[in-house]
Amino acid sequence: MKQTLLLLTAAVALAITSCGKKPQPPVAEKIPFVVESNGNERVDNYFWLRLSDEQKNAETPDSQTVKVLAYLNAENDYADAMMKHTEAFQQKLFEELKGRMKEDDETVPYLDNGYWYHTRYFEGKEYPVMYRRKDGTEKPEVMLDVNLLAEGHEFTSVGGGAVSPDNNLLAYGVDHVSRRQYTIYVKDMNTGQLLPDEIANTTSQGVWAADNKTLFYVKKDPETLRAAVIMKHVLGTPVSEDKVVFDETDETFSVYLGKTKSKKYITITSSQTLTTEVRLIEADKPDGKVTLFEPRTVDRLYSVEHLNGQFYIMTNADGAKNFKLMKCADNKIGKDNWTEVIPHRTDVLLENSEIFDNYLVAEERIKGLTNLRIIGLADGSEHFLDFGEETYTAGISINPNAATTLLRYSYSSLTTPNSVFDYDMAAKTKTLLKQDSVLGGFDSKNYESKRLWATAGDGTLVPVSLVYRKGFVQDGNAPMLLYSYGSYGSSTNPSFRSSVISLLDRGFVYALAHIRGGSEMGRQWYEDGKLLKKINTFTDFNDCARFLINEKYTSSEHLYAMGGSAGGLLMGAIVNMEPELYKGVIAAVPFVDVVSTMLDASIPLTTFEWDEWGDPRKQEYYDYMLSYSPYDQVKAQAYPNLLVTTGYWDSQVQYWEPAKWVAKLREMKTDDNILIMDVNMTAGHGGASGRFERLRTTALEYAFMLDLEGIRE
Repeated sequence: MKQTLLLLTAAVALAITSCGKKPQPPVAEKIPFVVESNGNERVDNYFWLRLSDEQKNAETPDSQTVKVLAYLNAENDYADAMMKHTEAFQQKLFEELKGRMKEDDETVPYLDNGYWYHTRYFEGKEYPVMYRRKDGTEKPEVMLDVNLLAEGHEFTSVGGGAVSPDNNLLAYGVDHVSRRQYTIYVKDMNTGQLLPDEIANTTSQGVWAADNKTLFYVKKDPETLRAAVIMKHVLGTPVSEDKVVFDETDETFSVYLGKTKSKKYITITSSQTLTTEVRLIEADKPDGKVTLFEPRTVDRLYSVEHLNGQFYIMTNADGAKNFKLMKCADNKIGKDNWTEVIPHRTDVLLENSEIFDNYLVAEERIKGLTNLRIIGLADGSEHFLDFGEETYTAGISINPNAATTLLRYSYSSLTTPNSVFDYDMAAKTKTLLKQDSVLGGFDSKNYESKRLWATAGDGTLVPVSLVYRKGFVQDGNAPMLLYSYGSYGSSTNPSFRSSVISLLDRGFVYALAHIRGGSEMGRQWYEDGKLLKKINTFTDFNDCARFLINEKYTSSEHLYAMGGSAGGLLMGAIVNMEPELYKGVIAAVPFVDVVSTMLDASIPLTTFEWDEWGDPRKQEYYDYMLSYSPYDQVKAQAYPNLLVTTGYWDSQVQYWEPAKWVAKLREMKTDDNILIMDVNMTAGHGGASGRFERLRTTALEYAFMLDLEGIRE
């Protein structure tokens, strides 16, 4: 079907003129459709752009599919025509971005169950090759060459990668469509052959029982793509006979699998925005009972780890908004048996922890920055790692072994490439194992980063991280790209991106707005940017933009904004509210039709996101969501220059949301600024799957901004 999509064209109300005339944008037909909910009615003139999965996958497209594809192809043709004069520049940017990457590269090996694991990339290859090497030997063996799996496919994603306890079998998932529906395969690592066992429509995640023949996996709802059912497969038996281990019937929850550090327990976690619930299966008793760890309670989140006869529970129970760490004996798991290990603190967010035989490591966020605290279990002594930069990102890395004094952690900043360290918690010494190579003459000493505080309209101080090339003059004339996300409690961390150098070296400032809706300043920061407080996210971003303009880091004539997915919703909202602040905006796979999507439980992700955005079937939430929904709030006004990107196979933000938004913007906006949409017809939410190919989208985005700045080389 994908090949068909690329070839289909049809007459529609659009024209791209030639003969030296300015290209004319597509004009989408208006077909009124009434969206009704609880007596509320909205007219959606572009509802017809929506196709069902059946229509998209049909071998012979129906008339509506032909019409929609013609429109999407016309948008691509128009975008190509509008950006044609930058084609050579885009290619130069692509080669420049690619040229900073060390093509022949590999990850730092880690030891797990007697084998060292690492991933390697080869020159000119788009995908990784996964290796392992038996401890004490020198020759690595290939586990999986994703380049071979990708042959003949326009998109390839590999997930999972679970090795059986006896090290003989590898279970992994493959998606060739970009709908995040994976088929699990099992490879015999001794012969290199695939077993006949093949399991479709999964999340890719598999967890082995101790018997090396029972594989637990997550089955997806075929319509909503919700991770809904935990299944159990025994090698050599028909998949049709697989047993249901746990069925999460609440449509607002999804489920995922895990395995404790002790390898003693397989965990089943039911999760939604406000609530989690964990079940346990003893790994050596795959047919045994499933034990509920602690019943779900609304507004209570918890996660479970196990080591040395103890369960460790990170939870927000009993008012611990920023989380605390508890523990209990593994034969007394009820909440009444939990005792405190790390208490709740109002000014510190406990984000993660790692338990060792003799040490506990807490990953904590203090005033917006991540810190690693080392605690000795024998005497309770503690100390922090010192990172020595004003703004940075640090985090616990892969640490499968408990009987060690070495903590592996990652570190980067806006000027320091991604780095991997081993820290000896006893000797208090750290060893740099690898820092990503950045080719092309990069020198971190040529760049400077800062952390500033903008004041929001309600007086809240909002952190802003920024980086620029030394020699920058703070006079308001510099172009700037301001980026953020601001949803789901996901923090926008100030980490290194080699691609940004292409902007910095051309005079740009790159800035991150740590707005409410993330968790930079604690869990309350997230709660103050969701549900009936969601508008704080948008006003924070605009207030950060205004602050940077007032402080003369840039001006509205040179300021660009960018965000993707929920960050694309952010972009849609800010340009409806204060379009005059920005010269240009890039909205990547933007979630812009908020009310309609949250009303439709058949759309992937909808049901378990009502606690993030609100349930519009309730009038209070309907009215509030409608007040900021970018698609619904498009109005007759001047908008900045806009580049919108989407993927036809996107299962998270369906392509029709940005397509409808662009069509309505074309109808309503009063300016002559650029409005183009780039539709990747072979990819989904994450864009192209190849490590080089995805850089073409970055090159397009950069060319869009640089061209508007008159920078064309």
